[in-house]
Amino acid sequence: MKKLLLSLSLVAAILGCQPAPKTDTVTFTMPTVSDVAMYQVNPRVFASQNSLQAVAARIDSIRDLGVNVMWVMPIYPIGIEKGKNSPYCIRDYKAIAPEFGTVDDLKLLVKACHERGMGLILDWVANHTAWDHPWVKDHPDWYTHDATADTIIHPRPFDWYDVADLNYDSEGLRQAMIDAMTFWVTEVGVDGFRCDVADEVPADFWHEAIQKLRAAAGERRLLMLAEGRNLTNFTVGGFDMNYAWEFKDELIKVWKGAPVTDVIAVEKAEYDSLPAGKKKLRFTTNHDLATEEAPCVRFTNDRGAMAAYVASIFPRGGALVYGSQEVGYPEPINFFHYVPVDWKAKPDIWQEYKALIGLYNVHPALRSIDQTPYPDKDVYMFEKRAGKEEILVLVNVRNAQSQVQLPQEWADEDATNLMTNEEMELGQTLTLQPYEYLILKD
Repeated sequence: MKKLLLSLSLVAAILGCQPAPKTDTVTFTMPTVSDVAMYQVNPRVFASQNSLQAVAARIDSIRDLGVNVMWVMPIYPIGIEKGKNSPYCIRDYKAIAPEFGTVDDLKLLVKACHERGMGLILDWVANHTAWDHPWVKDHPDWYTHDATADTIIHPRPFDWYDVADLNYDSEGLRQAMIDAMTFWVTEVGVDGFRCDVADEVPADFWHEAIQKLRAAAGERRLLMLAEGRNLTNFTVGGFDMNYAWEFKDELIKVWKGAPVTDVIAVEKAEYDSLPAGKKKLRFTTNHDLATEEAPCVRFTNDRGAMAAYVASIFPRGGALVYGSQEVGYPEPINFFHYVPVDWKAKPDIWQEYKALIGLYNVHPALRSIDQTPYPDKDVYMFEKRAGKEEILVLVNVRNAQSQVQLPQEWADEDATNLMTNEEMELGQTLTLQPYEYLILKD
């Protein structure tokens, strides 16, 4: 009996030392890259303290937009030495800054996302660290040095003086970085990463990291998004998505008067060079662009901003909403500090984003990369197809009336306006009001 009691005591002791079960036990499948509709969370527009809890408090409103992936900007402890309070100046890759909350807060947010059919990806900064990151003293060989080999430098040619440049010639650095990324996948349950300035980090590192992350995730699908333009991040690195910077740049020029044919050419070039199965992230704003001006300023007004959004996400899919644009926030947002947003400011704009993303989710043609553009100077017009479904999208890019000749197969036909569900009798031409758009189904 004494032996039995001793054995039971040992079993109890061993079980008591086991790690606590994961917070997230929800069955969830990350959407494929073709179906991603992403929402970017800048915690500093949700609250000045405990912002992860504030995001969780708004999660139903976020999900009701129709998005299925939440991207959370960096929430790690921020460097103080030479610091500017940038969340991209990271002092510890395996912790969360008190300003944002705790690891348990993030676990609960992941669980809440999964319960609502959304994945959660974290922002990852592999190119540089804060100057007071322990690695600077413990592993100075993990950093880039000047010509004298004595002094660690900031990333060149950028003016990012608040961060120290990492050197991926070091195998120790590579393994430490992969270990830190794996922590968030296996211990917290995140569903991938948006990787900051991915082009400045060697593609062979990304290849190794992404392979190991996918192995650690097991049967779970991860989404890997590169902030960059380099196609090597796809072909070698193994990313699923990267930024459509060229498209965004050209779209802004069109809104300033360039012909629509210019953006059609850039759009085609982006996808002609893209490996099969990969996707471009299309946007009218994000945290970088929002520091300069809001979409309703960059694209003239609220109507121009909505027209630009339609012109961005429907040609090939890859939709992004930056938290605050869904309520038409009109001012710049500097993500280095807290900026309060009135989430009830423009309910009509919120409803319009919800309707557009709803169409995006319901109609595979609108997410498809297959399209036929119809060149015009003032109207961005293209047909989308998936199976037997055919949809014609028209966007007036001018703050004035524009008339456009309809494609022959749509002229003198009946069509449904998908935004209103109203039937339309089409003629040979259509006149669109300033910044008006139409999404028509035959």
